[in-house]
Amino acid sequence: MNFDILGSLPLIVIWLALGVVGIIIQAFVRSDSTRLVYGYYIGTLVTTGLLAAATISNQGTAFGGMVTLGGWAAVFDLLFCGAGVMAMLAAQAYLGRFNSELDEFYTMLVSSVAGMMLMAHARNLVVLFVGIELMSISFYIMAGFFRSRDKSLESAMKYFLLGAFATGFLVYGMALLYGATGTLDYSVMLKVIAAGTARFPVLLALGAVLLTIGLSFKIAAFPFHQWAPDVYEGAPTVVTAFMSTAGKAAAFSAFLAVFGVIMPMVKVASMTPTLQLVLAVISAATMLIGNITAVAQTNVKRMLAYSSVAHAGYMLMGIVAGTTFGQSAVVYYAFAYTFMQLGAFIIVGLLEREDETSLMISDYSGLYRKHGVFAAMMAVFMFSLAGIPPFAGFFGKYMLFYAAIESGFTWLTIVAVASSVISVWFYLGLIVKMYFSEPNPETHEANAGLAGISLAVCTVAVILLGIMPRIITGMLGN
Repeated sequence: MNFDILGSLPLIVIWLALGVVGIIIQAFVRSDSTRLVYGYYIGTLVTTGLLAAATISNQGTAFGGMVTLGGWAAVFDLLFCGAGVMAMLAAQAYLGRFNSELDEFYTMLVSSVAGMMLMAHARNLVVLFVGIELMSISFYIMAGFFRSRDKSLESAMKYFLLGAFATGFLVYGMALLYGATGTLDYSVMLKVIAAGTARFPVLLALGAVLLTIGLSFKIAAFPFHQWAPDVYEGAPTVVTAFMSTAGKAAAFSAFLAVFGVIMPMVKVASMTPTLQLVLAVISAATMLIGNITAVAQTNVKRMLAYSSVAHAGYMLMGIVAGTTFGQSAVVYYAFAYTFMQLGAFIIVGLLEREDETSLMISDYSGLYRKHGVFAAMMAVFMFSLAGIPPFAGFFGKYMLFYAAIESGFTWLTIVAVASSVISVWFYLGLIVKMYFSEPNPETHEANAGLAGISLAVCTVAVILLGIMPRIITGMLGN
């Protein structure tokens, strides 16, 4: 029990801080306590992140095997808490400009982080479901946080309805897996399959497929990506920044754990090669559809939304590979993608006007003359998203491409390279617009405030992770 408690400290701290102390503060402190709640939750995320870093080497399981400790789960905790802190730093000024800074926003943000951590630590399908739903419900509320705006409400409604539909696939898949194996525990499932005692192999395969569909929605993979552009465009920009990065990383943390079980399981029904091929086709289609559609966008948020779809396709390559190196590549790329996408959206939020204008690509014309620092940072993020060295995006793609080739999916790597070439058009197109076009006279003055800390961290991280990838791969034991 001592090991359970010590190893689970990150989870215990964030749940106690959120479910007990946080509620008490908001219930008994005066109504204008936003600054107190803000500081409290930032402290909570920082403390949780430090505890996660301290428990990386304490690998094992806890609470009857329901959760896993240390290892990749703790590394993902660091990512979620770091992204949460950076989003909160950017959110204060952004929400203040729109007169929407309320305690509830920060509560929902930390709630989503708690859900993400449960997803990464889950060793049982029930724990995974609780984590997914806690994260998703928080996102539904945050997406519609600007209640007086039709786009924000539309974003929340679309996300809620489609998310509920995807949850149906998820729960039905879990039910079929339980029916086939008699358990919801990952490790017990593996033992049942290894012993050849699975009762209904066909149900096993169908459950694996339905679970794949549910998780594919969460990462916005083709053909389950249609919600992403509308939701990302309509949601408050700081929410989009967080849900498109940390939320996607959380979904992939679940993908890694679940597919570590699914791949061996479906061998019973002789479906492993078929499932890998299906995932490879989904990965290829996601990359191509995401990048090709992004080329046609004139709105920066929609362009980055379709870009987000494409990057889900890249990360799926590591899942398709099915190797330890492929899984490490996914974790590394999740870190790299979080920093470069989060930084890009923070800049978009800083330049956005109160009337929701200044979101078109044409509005970024000559940006370097009025906001030279913002333009330089955005250029770094665009170069990294395009996979140009020496930035983090390049090394992440290199790891994913290598993992796919090593597993015999050379054709998928060729598709990925072609997709990356397509993406150069709109990533570098934005840079050209910022540096080689006449300035837009309507570009307004923007003060970064605390968001400048987040931008600085993202910029430095994108550069350092490209030059010294061992910062992440070392934590993964590679």
